[in-house]
Amino acid sequence: MTPRLRPLSLACLTALALMAVPARAEPQDDMGSFLAEKGLVEQIQRAGTVVRDRTANLVGNAMMFLGVPYKRGGNSAETGFDCSGFVRAVYEQAVGHLLPRKASDQAAATTPIDKSELQPGDLVFFNTLKAAFSHVGIYVGDGKFVHSPRTGAQVRVEDMRISYWQTRFNGARRVSGGDTAPSPAPAAALPAGYAERGATQAAPADPAALMYER
Repeated sequence: MTPRLRPLSLACLTALALMAVPARAEPQDDMGSFLAEKGLVEQIQRAGTVVRDRTANLVGNAMMFLGVPYKRGGNSAETGFDCSGFVRAVYEQAVGHLLPRKASDQAAATTPIDKSELQPGDLVFFNTLKAAFSHVGIYVGDGKFVHSPRTGAQVRVEDMRISYWQTRFNGARRVSGGDTAPSPAPAAALPAGYAERGATQAAPADPAALMYER
């Protein structure tokens, strides 16, 4: 005698139907596929490489001037630099961006950012002559900046975290038309001879006697 088949319940039929439906891709997979199809992934990767290269070029170029003497009104390594002349020369030579000549004008022509957002290549400003934005340097990472300080000194790296610079910090700026990396970038490696040419130095014990200049 042939066994009689019992009709399947509605619940069983529903379960079998669901098992037959292929799993839907996660939303992240859908977005990844979309970006890949549009070629946006490659564009984003190329943009990141350009930003990193630009930052490294800026900081590396600035470090090449370590040891160049300060000269008020100076614009080149041959004649010497004042602080804004140094920043202007670095940006012009490294990325072809011509900044204004005075430190205060450089501050006005660039984009304000929070101190916590500083990335290598950004500008840092200080009040060293009892005037806002009277001194400028280039941030190089790890709380340090490179600048041309004052008469009788040379281009060098200093720590922004010491009290002299902390109390005179005016603000940070990012140069438009080629902003530095939006995510933290490592500090640039210092070139050979750095210790002899421009090692980090403390601020003067008597700032009033050794004013940092424009």
